[in-house]
Amino acid sequence: MPDRTLEHAANLIRFDTTNHGGGDAKGEREAAEYVAGVLTEAGYAPRILESAPRRSNVLLRIPGSDPALSAVLAHAHLDVVPAAAGDWSVDPFSGEVRDGYLWGRGATDMKDMCAMLLSTAERWAREGTGPRRDVVLAFVADEEDAGEYGAHWLTANHAEEFAGCACAISESGGYTFPVTAPDGREVRLYPIATAERGTMHLELTARGRAGHGSRPNTDNAVTALVNAVARIAAHDWPVVLTPAVRGYLEGAAGALGIDVDLTDERGVLAAIEALGTAASPVLPTIRNSTTPTVLDAGYKVNVIPSEARARLDTRSLPGTEPELFATIDELLGTAVERTSLVRNPAVSAPVDSEWFAAMSEALRAEDPGAVPVPFCMGGGTDAKAFSAIGIDCYGFSPLRLPAEYPYREMPHGVDERVPVSALEFGARALWRFLSR
Repeated sequence: MPDRTLEHAANLIRFDTTNHGGGDAKGEREAAEYVAGVLTEAGYAPRILESAPRRSNVLLRIPGSDPALSAVLAHAHLDVVPAAAGDWSVDPFSGEVRDGYLWGRGATDMKDMCAMLLSTAERWAREGTGPRRDVVLAFVADEEDAGEYGAHWLTANHAEEFAGCACAISESGGYTFPVTAPDGREVRLYPIATAERGTMHLELTARGRAGHGSRPNTDNAVTALVNAVARIAAHDWPVVLTPAVRGYLEGAAGALGIDVDLTDERGVLAAIEALGTAASPVLPTIRNSTTPTVLDAGYKVNVIPSEARARLDTRSLPGTEPELFATIDELLGTAVERTSLVRNPAVSAPVDSEWFAAMSEALRAEDPGAVPVPFCMGGGTDAKAFSAIGIDCYGFSPLRLPAEYPYREMPHGVDERVPVSALEFGARALWRFLSR
């Protein structure tokens, strides 16, 4: 049986698994049945677990040759964000192959990795081999919303399925980030995510005295709120050098032949300036952030309302949450209160681990010029659910990408596509890591 990575990725894209959020999703059951069918055909016994009707997750544990070793979890989500077909060059759910690329929603986020995991399992079955450690495969629902029907539901209700797992891999890492050194050399960095900023969505509420808009009012809820929001928006959050960011800056600088001094904030900022575009992956992750995104107050222009609300998209670096909230409360003052709508703490895994070393080895085996470096993701993934049950989580969904390919525009973007050669590279690198 030939490698079917491209076939599986195209077939999965053709399942419209759009997740609009708030429980409004479709297609996950059909995609889960496809995944389970492929694994069953290969001789395995996967299970479909549903958190709600048609909100489907597929689980399979493949035994390793050495049961004394801890297990590895490889998880990938089946759902995708919406795609407006009129904006695309192709039908976003066509799975079309054109000009060396596979096109469609989910091509990079993350039906590509779903396909690579399927082909890895098929290869073991075809060759009569398997991994050294137990490998748990989890194809999950609802990552593009809150994970309540997927990873978070699984860890809350079926944590035993992940018993013995010490490491997990998933999206947003292990891809090529080509940069040019000062001497003109092309350097192929491969960022591997070892951390994620925490995600907190905060609601701010100010209460005051309602009244007529024409009359003086020293207890105006709108005024109190906008002043507090302005203070937060203007706050200059300090640089925090986490192990992931330090590892990236040192690794990238070493590969490019640039001397850096990371002993203080000034040195970190100077290193980022010296690295230029090579520093772009760490720019969102050297500070905490508090971004006002929603304002809601009033119902008539000549009426001062008694209440005003705002929402903040807040992101915290590992280890900084207590200080972050203390600063927010100081900036809010006594007139505005905060509540948490979403609170998913930051996660972090060791950089100097056997897992990171094995991922690096797998990349270099397929690309001898690879320079693996750790980094911290600015957003969030299902790693937050699996980290909460004690698993070290990494972003490792390997792809070797051409220099002209705009990878960062692909996930959630228009005309999402992935090079066919990158899929083939990723399947080989994942097989190496999960096998050895």
